[in-house]
Amino acid sequence: MLLKLLLGFLCGVCGLVAENDTAKQSPPPLLLVSFDGFRADYLKRFPMPNLKLLYSQGVLVEQLTNVFITKTFPNHYSLVTGLYAESHGILASNMYDPISHKHFNPRNDSDPMWWSKAQPLWLTALDSGYKTAAMMWPGSDVTIGNRTATHFFPYDPDVTFQERIGNVTNWMLGNGKEQGVMFAALYWEEPDRSGHAFGPDNTTAMTKVLKEVDDNIGLLMSELKRSGLWGRINLLVTSDHGMAQCSAERLVRLDDCLHPDNYTLVDLTPVAALIPNGDPEAVFSLLNKCHPHMTAYLKKAIPDRLHYQHSERIQPIVLIADEGWTIVQRGNKLPRLGDHGYDNSLPSMHPFLAAAGPSFHRGYRIGSLQSVDVYPLMCRLLAVPAQPNNGSLAQARCLLASETCWDVSLVICLVVGVLLLLSALTVLFGWMSLRRHSSPRSFQRLQVCDDDDDDPLIE
Repeated sequence: MLLKLLLGFLCGVCGLVAENDTAKQSPPPLLLVSFDGFRADYLKRFPMPNLKLLYSQGVLVEQLTNVFITKTFPNHYSLVTGLYAESHGILASNMYDPISHKHFNPRNDSDPMWWSKAQPLWLTALDSGYKTAAMMWPGSDVTIGNRTATHFFPYDPDVTFQERIGNVTNWMLGNGKEQGVMFAALYWEEPDRSGHAFGPDNTTAMTKVLKEVDDNIGLLMSELKRSGLWGRINLLVTSDHGMAQCSAERLVRLDDCLHPDNYTLVDLTPVAALIPNGDPEAVFSLLNKCHPHMTAYLKKAIPDRLHYQHSERIQPIVLIADEGWTIVQRGNKLPRLGDHGYDNSLPSMHPFLAAAGPSFHRGYRIGSLQSVDVYPLMCRLLAVPAQPNNGSLAQARCLLASETCWDVSLVICLVVGVLLLLSALTVLFGWMSLRRHSSPRSFQRLQVCDDDDDDPLIE
């Protein structure tokens, strides 16, 4: 009996969280906007009235756990592919490919070879018959599989945010002869640029730049309302990584550990990648004892949780600095006052996500989400088949107005509570029944029946 009741309860819960199988209809267009380097706790530390207005009308993910390494190129590509860096191949800002012997850096990033291990959403959506657009999103001006987004704009820091959003809204609106785009991605450099220059702990500088960012969010909302897109499209506003404060007192100098002739440097700080010129084990042994605030890994020993091991572009030795520490080759010069790239488990590296539109709940928030989960969420919003990815809809679907999600801990508590209640009732009824049958009876006189109809036998 208890088992039947429990199964019935669980079936009821599963019914509540089941996917909505309503008939397909044309989904709303989707706009993805990234403000580079927007650390999640900026929302609590600085006034952001426009951003708060946005998520009060939609949803807020307080922290996104991004991918390692927590740099701009890897994380922007993860957002639009749903893949860890080891899977999509954009591993860092500076890379070396041992097969092609090519080098990658932010000023030399348009070779399709680097980007073609994955298909970004602006190409996947094309396969569903949609037009797409990308405004300066990393990798969006690269021809991948002989294709680009329907509209794209190469990176140009001199183009203002107003000009960028103007182009995007025009693309989404289309015209009488041309269908508007169904998916668009827009990139903006701040507050990353100021975070590097001044550090996230510089309240004066960050207050100024975050006011500008919030003003741009207000401009974005106003432009969408002016164009008639507000309320008709789904809008996601997010970032790629956070920012940590650095100082000249927290430097790790590689020259203090081994001579530069022993290795070839590929990338530097706060995650350094290098190729040993001699015996890898000998070079690693020297680096492993180099500094208490830097951890050295042979490629095969990089922790599984970082998802940063299974790619030929990951170098034989990887060095990871502790939060706020900077790896340099020599000298006392601090490259920047704020930096990112550190372990993605650190809260300082986490960005946020806010969203609003017809497909989202209103006034809903969750504490955290994996950034690779954003891609399958966007595929669901656009009703396009997702490419193979590392993400999941298990939590992300709870942001959608068409979904009803139960908190796992709450469901467990309810199940346990129901079991305890049923057990207690069973014990109580059993005890009452036993007590009723075992209680002593009150004295009763024996009644002898006198049947007058039966005469004695007379012979």
